[in-house]
Amino acid sequence: MSFLEVLRPVTSILPEVKRPERMPGLKERLLWTFAALLIFFILGQIFPIGVDPSAIQQRFERLDILLGSKTGTLISVGIGPIVLASIFLQLAVGSGLVKLDLQVPENKKMFQGVQKMLAIFLAFFESAIFVFSGYIPAIGGTFISQFLIVTQLALGAIILLYLDEVVQKYGIGSGISLFIAAGVSQAVFVGALSILSVSASGEPAGLIPRFVWNLVNPSGSVTAAVWSLAPILFTIIVFLVVVYAEGMKIELPLAYGRARGLGARYPIKFLYVSNIPVILASAVLLNIQLLGAFTAAPIVGQEGLKAGPFGTYQGNLPVDGLAYYVNAMPSPLLLPGGYAEYLRLILQPSEILHVLIYGLALVVLCVVFGWFWIESTGMGPSDVAKQLERAGLQIPGFRQDPRITESILQRYIPVITILGSLFVGLLAWFADITGALGTGTGILLTVGIVYRFYEDLARQQLFEIYPVLKNIVQ
Repeated sequence: MSFLEVLRPVTSILPEVKRPERMPGLKERLLWTFAALLIFFILGQIFPIGVDPSAIQQRFERLDILLGSKTGTLISVGIGPIVLASIFLQLAVGSGLVKLDLQVPENKKMFQGVQKMLAIFLAFFESAIFVFSGYIPAIGGTFISQFLIVTQLALGAIILLYLDEVVQKYGIGSGISLFIAAGVSQAVFVGALSILSVSASGEPAGLIPRFVWNLVNPSGSVTAAVWSLAPILFTIIVFLVVVYAEGMKIELPLAYGRARGLGARYPIKFLYVSNIPVILASAVLLNIQLLGAFTAAPIVGQEGLKAGPFGTYQGNLPVDGLAYYVNAMPSPLLLPGGYAEYLRLILQPSEILHVLIYGLALVVLCVVFGWFWIESTGMGPSDVAKQLERAGLQIPGFRQDPRITESILQRYIPVITILGSLFVGLLAWFADITGALGTGTGILLTVGIVYRFYEDLARQQLFEIYPVLKNIVQ
């Protein structure tokens, strides 16, 4: 009996979103998708009972964008448990630690049940880390109040888990992709257009209103107005780079061994491992920061300062040590002096070292995780060669032998994996240090998500016009 078989009694009693008896039409799918999105935004505005929003010292803006979360609200944990549960199990099955043939429907159903159970466990675990480490402080600070907040945050994450199921079965695409794209779009929209005041002088928080305010207000300046548009400019640059990189690929010609004249192409995209490396790398760097705050102890005689194996903290903010140097720079939008003050800050010698160490840590982790991902998820040359052989495909001019196909794929896949991982790491680092809205990883995710959403929407529309095609494709 496998490890997953032991968990079957538990997974069988977990609630599940019932599949529709008939496939909903396009308009109905869009309504379900927008309903899930509306609930997501509403949850992002509700603070758990017992939490004082003004006492939250730090909001993980980059993590909020990547995981569809909003620190302090019911979706503080976001889709993190779903993503981590999926990654853990895929790595376990892909690396052979768990023997499971996902081609068998019963095994696939069990895999999904265990993934859901693990996501629920991680929802409580991550919520506890946020609360007991002090990042989401409870009013009164008692264990009971902290436990109640942990429960509320976990329930918020579980609601997102089931909303993801609803979108997959009744809507378009997946809830995970939808929430990520919504978080990035919201960050870009609010950062560019918010009219809320950010200072005592009445300067707006949004970059475009701030640009206008500095031009028309006597206390403003043209220099400040120009600097306020810099993050928007870098956002556009990152967006265009991502769009260009998404279209870069190498196409290997393929032929059917038993049918002469029929051929196909196997595309190896430049972003072969997509954004997985930078998501995992960002999660590791964030966990260093969280563990540092969790293990730090107060320094005697220095009020507000804590020290631990990962560095020194002021409240819950790292100010020195490993946790500080592998942490991203603060957003220019959060600094009172705006982008000019941000430039002055990062050009200091100590901060230049901070920027370089953070970039080096991020890029190295991206390469490591990129290589590990293809080796453990069936994307390596050997696995791809076997998949092509099972499909009856071969490279023209070469004998139909998986060893020969693997040797040819070996020329491309490892190199592209490293280059693609370097690219996403450098892009995320560049976007972080330039203050691009939505972050480089967020824009990278959103471009791919919107493109796939468009393809899915076009396919559903085609099925509406030609229903017979649906039976042929499926």
